[in-house]
Amino acid sequence: MIESPSSSKKKLILVTAGALFLAALPVAATWSGDVYLISLFTRVIIYALAAVSLDLLIGYGGLISLGHAAFVGIGGYVTGILYVHGFEGEPLLGLFGGTDNALVVWPLAVLVAAGFALVIGSLSLRTSGMHFIMITLAFAQMLYYFAVGLEKYGGDDGLPLYSRNSLPGLDLGDDLQFYYVCLFCLALFLILTSRLVSSRFGLVLRGAAGNMRRILTLGIPGRRYQLVCFMIGGAGAGLAGALLANQTEYVSPTLLHWTVSGELMVMVLLGGLGSLFGPVLGAAVYLLLEEILAMYTEHWMAYLGPILILVVLFAKHGLFGVLTGRED
Repeated sequence: MIESPSSSKKKLILVTAGALFLAALPVAATWSGDVYLISLFTRVIIYALAAVSLDLLIGYGGLISLGHAAFVGIGGYVTGILYVHGFEGEPLLGLFGGTDNALVVWPLAVLVAAGFALVIGSLSLRTSGMHFIMITLAFAQMLYYFAVGLEKYGGDDGLPLYSRNSLPGLDLGDDLQFYYVCLFCLALFLILTSRLVSSRFGLVLRGAAGNMRRILTLGIPGRRYQLVCFMIGGAGAGLAGALLANQTEYVSPTLLHWTVSGELMVMVLLGGLGSLFGPVLGAAVYLLLEEILAMYTEHWMAYLGPILILVVLFAKHGLFGVLTGRED
């Protein structure tokens, strides 16, 4: 990929404009009386976080995963289970008390999701290509059916939360404050992943995705780099799951279903594979199209499909690539 000075400038302008738009949106929505936009774009931001974490795997690690929803669901269930045990005053596993403190719950959701990613990645990375895609899908579906069988935590009906997590100094029950917390989490993850892919780690990761045999010949343990990438992606998705559980105040097995992984992949492709900021745009376009088209027809996917096909055919690097003039 060649990134010309004009392309870099357009990218900076686009990212800055997007950041300013997201920062100012709640104020404009409150002023205009369209407060529903705050809730809608909170959902956009959360899904953007999950999509960026998937783009790290696919766009930079060459790891096409159809099981990324597993980590979103794990983050959601960690949040829900801890909340329920804290609400009922019943120790988890007879040892640990539950809690709704975000400073405890969210880091734990990230760590548990990363731990599952370590196990799943260690086994999945023994394969490659179509086998890797299918084994990640299989793990996600296993966890999905496991969640369906958790009768204590709602089973197929899901697990309701009666309020959002608590965060010292803030009221997450207020949609405006929760919006900015989610925006901060997305910005922080984007900064961390941007620095990561620009480092030596990112160079090795892209090299392993392009030619693993050559990386191994150089004496670099490429699989370990991919495994760490898989864990970081899982951790980001776990945080997105925790935030999503808080926004909806509900957790269900559908968070782990392969269709969620498919939606995230569509967002990545729509925005631009291997760009990090592209999936943010992709998530916004996807969810806004869903919102608008669903007002007119329940078969909105039939209209979204041709749009995605056109993007794939005529915009190799997605909408973000078109707007920034990205070239090969």
